[in-house]
Amino acid sequence: MMIDIGPLSDIPRQGARVVKTPHGCVAVFRTATDQVFAIDDACPHKGGPLSEGIVHGTSVTCPLHSWVFDLNTGMAQGADEGTVATYAVMVEDGRILLDAAWLRERSAA
Repeated sequence: MMIDIGPLSDIPRQGARVVKTPHGCVAVFRTATDQVFAIDDACPHKGGPLSEGIVHGTSVTCPLHSWVFDLNTGMAQGADEGTVATYAVMVEDGRILLDAAWLRERSAA
């Protein structure tokens, strides 16, 4: 099942949108080249809102302590250790679709 979270044009290039779910917030990012990624919105270091971070290439820098996360893998880059969950997301007919399978998996746990 896919959740339609809105048109791609609603997210500025190098920006993000937060999707609130029963299991926490997901940050959906749009890169300068219109790639779309979805990860947990909270940095594992101090809970910083990654959706408010700086998007550069396919990475985002946490606004609190400058941890950098790869949007493809959710892994922190450099000397910092930590990861955030990533979620399947796609653009179809100009609409951003988030795969909701992970919601069902978390509900069953």
